[in-house]
Amino acid sequence: MFNKILIANRGEIACRVIKTARKMGIGTVAIYSDADKQALHVQMADEAIHIGPPPANQSYIVIDKVMEAVKASVAQAVHPGYGFLSENAKFAEALAAQGVAFVGPPVGAIEKMGDKITSKKIAQDAGVSTVPGYMGLIEDADDAVKISNQVGYPVMIKASAGGGGKGMRIAWNDAEAREGFQSSKNEAANSFGDDRIFIEKFITQPRHIEIQVLCDSHGNGIYLGERECSIQRRQQKVVEEAPSPFLDEETRRAMGEQAVALALAVDYASAGTVEFIVDGDKNFFFLEMNTRLQVEHPVTELITGVDLVEQMIRVANGEKLTISQDDVQLNGWAIENRLYAEDPYRGFLPSIGRLTRYRPPAEQAAGPLLDNDKWQGDAASGLVAIRNDTGVYEGGEISMYYDPMIAKLCTWAPTRDEAVEAMRVALDSFEVEGIGHNLPFLSAVMDHPIFMAGEMTTAFIEEQYPDGFQGVELPETDLCRIAAACAAMHRVAEIRRTRVSGRMDNHERKVGTDWNVALQGASMDVVIDADHDGSNVTFADGTTMRVSGDWTPGDQLAKMTVDGAPLILKVGKISGGFRIRTRGADMKVHVRTERQAELARLMPEKVAPDTSKLLLCPMPGLVVKLNVEEGEVVEEGQALCTIEAMKMENILKAEKKGTVSKINASAGDSLAVDEIIMEFE
Repeated sequence: MFNKILIANRGEIACRVIKTARKMGIGTVAIYSDADKQALHVQMADEAIHIGPPPANQSYIVIDKVMEAVKASVAQAVHPGYGFLSENAKFAEALAAQGVAFVGPPVGAIEKMGDKITSKKIAQDAGVSTVPGYMGLIEDADDAVKISNQVGYPVMIKASAGGGGKGMRIAWNDAEAREGFQSSKNEAANSFGDDRIFIEKFITQPRHIEIQVLCDSHGNGIYLGERECSIQRRQQKVVEEAPSPFLDEETRRAMGEQAVALALAVDYASAGTVEFIVDGDKNFFFLEMNTRLQVEHPVTELITGVDLVEQMIRVANGEKLTISQDDVQLNGWAIENRLYAEDPYRGFLPSIGRLTRYRPPAEQAAGPLLDNDKWQGDAASGLVAIRNDTGVYEGGEISMYYDPMIAKLCTWAPTRDEAVEAMRVALDSFEVEGIGHNLPFLSAVMDHPIFMAGEMTTAFIEEQYPDGFQGVELPETDLCRIAAACAAMHRVAEIRRTRVSGRMDNHERKVGTDWNVALQGASMDVVIDADHDGSNVTFADGTTMRVSGDWTPGDQLAKMTVDGAPLILKVGKISGGFRIRTRGADMKVHVRTERQAELARLMPEKVAPDTSKLLLCPMPGLVVKLNVEEGEVVEEGQALCTIEAMKMENILKAEKKGTVSKINASAGDSLAVDEIIMEFE
């Protein structure tokens, strides 16, 4: 077995590989850019080597620099993680030339499957069902429009070397095909160093389901069930689960057998994933094969007990698989939510900055994982598991140079309903401050009826949140529980305040019992009857709720019990009450006396400033292109400029007809959030 492995990656996947290598007794080497000098993966590794400036195309994906680090470390093997050089055949060849093992598939498999055009042809020859499309290379935007019309709208424009949602666009007409071609080409060049583009038919109302395969270099191959990845935004997966709530055993077997047949057809050896689009009648079509470890691999590990990173290392060491297809058992249910540095209230635009608070829920095993255990749950236990794969820490920086993933939060339980409920609790317990993030949105998805029913498609976010995410309006029953908890918490805070002021002998008599709680447009009068173990909170209609918990003023997480059921609240202090976040809702809760509530109703509401004649930068980013000039008349929907952030291009468009009166930015400028790009008459 190897005694030292270099991880040619960063962030949470580098940390993930280090954990398994440590478990196997293998030394680890991290590489890092200037931006990652203090990164978690650097701290975790046994050794760390600097490889260049922050941009990935000057550090992490420069083969010569990574090879220099490999030589300097005398590592015997390299694990590429995902993204970066993980599917780069030239990198694998460079390692082979130096006698260093690549913890991934053979070069031939990377070349054949890593190129989406070639892979489709091979899949067809192997008897795998494929999506209709144009397999040749596309020269320019005019060619893209012509081919799109031949295939028939809607079409998917994709980077041949792409992955992770980069270099992908859906086009419904000629204008979108022309625009999408150029954006996909630019993103592909920046992310993969390969700007080749192809086009295929976009299947409406599809489900995205993928099969995990595992093969060795001795001709053995198995599949480890499927992952449901249908909840996506801009073709980037957000929520995954295993198994899929949609598949039956017959379809699962057929997809698995085709996936293995494809892998064996290219002499595949390592962990890999074959992705399919599945329609409502369970017809499935091959999309692509990812010749690497997938981001969402933890859910497969949780339901099978197979450590995929360990298997990859053993295969790279020339070992045979010790697992046969008959050994693969799908046990329980696992859910993964991707926590992104994206602000859902600003159209999911990237957010960068310092993590002033980062407190994930404690990992726990229900027979499964953590660092030195198996990853499998025990359905007989009736317990749940929590796993958080992350590459950040409190006080660390979220950089503009890399993708916006902060962590992958996973839960496992014997049933899907239990796994989802465990995820709800885990999300409510996850504290992140200092940047915009998608925790509220993930909570909303977990409570959405379509997700709960397991009936989502890849159009879920687009269809259910057509105007973006505006937060969650909680039902009255939940508001009452929150109001009761906040009233009890306010009483505790008032006792503390009175005690600190020194104005009382018997603090219980100094704090009133009658209060008004205002939240989410509702106003509730309550009476609190407290005792040593908690409080009885009675509403105007006579309903009484029992509230208990160990919250103390200053705590930012309140784990309360209301009428015997748990209630987890993220708590912030505001004048006269709390900022409360729970189950995707973000609200101000004011707890006032009757007189204070009466006066508050008379206060005028603050009017937001008028920015309708300004184009503001929605995220920290780089101005790639300005599409208009001063004095130009623009139409609604017309492209104004392109901003690049976290490896993604974002085209800002005019919301209405107008005349550009002033442009305040130039191509190449780095802008902050809400910086004025241009003004209109």
